[in-house]
Amino acid sequence: MQPNIGIKPEHLAKVAHELNGILADEFLLYTKTRNAHWNVEGPDFHDKHKFFEAQYEELDEIMDSVAERIRKLGHYSPGTLSSFLKLTRLTEQMREKNDSQGFIRELLADHENIIITMRENINRFADEWNDAGTSDFITGLMETHETMAWMLRSHLK
Repeated sequence: MQPNIGIKPEHLAKVAHELNGILADEFLLYTKTRNAHWNVEGPDFHDKHKFFEAQYEELDEIMDSVAERIRKLGHYSPGTLSSFLKLTRLTEQMREKNDSQGFIRELLADHENIIITMRENINRFADEWNDAGTSDFITGLMETHETMAWMLRSHLK
């Protein structure tokens, strides 16, 4: 049964489609952060191993909240690796070295790309599709990514 929440069905579909892309980006970033956690090497191994763990745990919560937002709007969340790879705006990159600085630069760039995507869509959700709830939700996620990016960026100074 479709939700009757004051948003046209075609607008719900557009919002869900945008959220599907965000969920895919979050999943890819989560996977890359897990990879950094598992494979980081160097004299700062222990600290960065724990740091990446905290970051992927936060991303896990974000993914769940995005998927649940999609469901609240009456649509299904993507849940396969192939669908995430089709929907994501991020890229998978293979590293030659597993040093923390390289992982941090790569993850920071992905967070910044997600922040830009969210910032570009905040007003669209509210103004074009009459979904202030998703606009507010995305604003909160963007602020979380800004904090995570700041934490990553601080390791590069």
